[in-house]
Amino acid sequence: MLIGVPLETAAGETRVAVTPETAKKLKAQGHVVRVQSGAGVAASATDAAYVAAGAEITDRAGAFAADLVLKVKSPDADELSLMKAGTNLVGMLNPFDRDNLQRLATAGITSFSLEAAPRTTRAQSMDVLSSQANIAGYKAVMMAADKYQRLFPMLMTAAGTIKAARVVILGVGVAGLQAIATAKRLGAVIEASDVRPSVKEQVESLGAKFIDVPYETDEEREAAVGVGGYARPMPQSWMDRQKVEVAKKVAAADIVISTALIPGRAAPVLVTEEMVQSMKPGSVIVDMAAPAGGNCPLTEAGKTVVKHGVTIVGETNIPALVAADSSSLYARNVLDFLKLVLTKEGSFNVPMDDDIVAACLMTQAGEVKRK
Repeated sequence: MLIGVPLETAAGETRVAVTPETAKKLKAQGHVVRVQSGAGVAASATDAAYVAAGAEITDRAGAFAADLVLKVKSPDADELSLMKAGTNLVGMLNPFDRDNLQRLATAGITSFSLEAAPRTTRAQSMDVLSSQANIAGYKAVMMAADKYQRLFPMLMTAAGTIKAARVVILGVGVAGLQAIATAKRLGAVIEASDVRPSVKEQVESLGAKFIDVPYETDEEREAAVGVGGYARPMPQSWMDRQKVEVAKKVAAADIVISTALIPGRAAPVLVTEEMVQSMKPGSVIVDMAAPAGGNCPLTEAGKTVVKHGVTIVGETNIPALVAADSSSLYARNVLDFLKLVLTKEGSFNVPMDDDIVAACLMTQAGEVKRK
């Protein structure tokens, strides 16, 4: 199989879909890997490293002319024009972007979006959302520490005592848990909130305090369980009570990191303008939900702004700020997915009886397969 790895051209995208490590493994399986010159430079992977791994260096057209194209982001219209009908495409294609999927279908591309992989034990090694969120949770704390004009740990010095920073984490998925662990290592005092009661033990095991909002109805309890590891929209009655509790914690916080996202929906508002106004001057909010509208209405996507004396970070692609490790994990996710669709003979197969392949398949034979 001829595999192409183009340079990512989306604004701010520094990751690459294949690293020298995974290129070497694909080469050992008998595949030909052609990497566009410079595709891995921003992720600390030089052309020479790819050549040493057995890959070939090509130009843009050569990468997109392959039978199988591996990308991070979905190709734009110009890139799509370089791909022939029948090309197989694997990447993070945003399964909720119906217009983009239709463009891929019209171009005759057989495409797979790895974000759609089911949250099952068997699919864990292909879970790009988790691998990238893990890195984003770590980096979010580093960004907060950079913007915060005080220290995270408590320090007792001859000149006096510096109090530990108070950090509030909103949304305790993969990113939130990593944020807790990272902030704890830096010496902060941490509180965390999530709609799912099952995460309370995880939060406490990492050394943080869980902001508990009791459930008063069966409807609230059922919604809190979530589906497939994701939270569901909670009833308004519970949201109102949570808002009161969170507002108290946010007012006392030095750092707020919000991670709450529901796939395919606008990010829920968790930090209102009134809450921001209640925070101390010099406090920092890192809004990891900025790409979906933000958990704070004052967040500006792609910008860092100061509102009411509070610094609000609205970075929209945090994993790309740690390109080397983000690419390393993503490339391994891709490699594990390819084990399901590449045969020993080197051909591409689409086994629809495989639940992971069926879930990730977006377009085929000119049709959008995702319902």
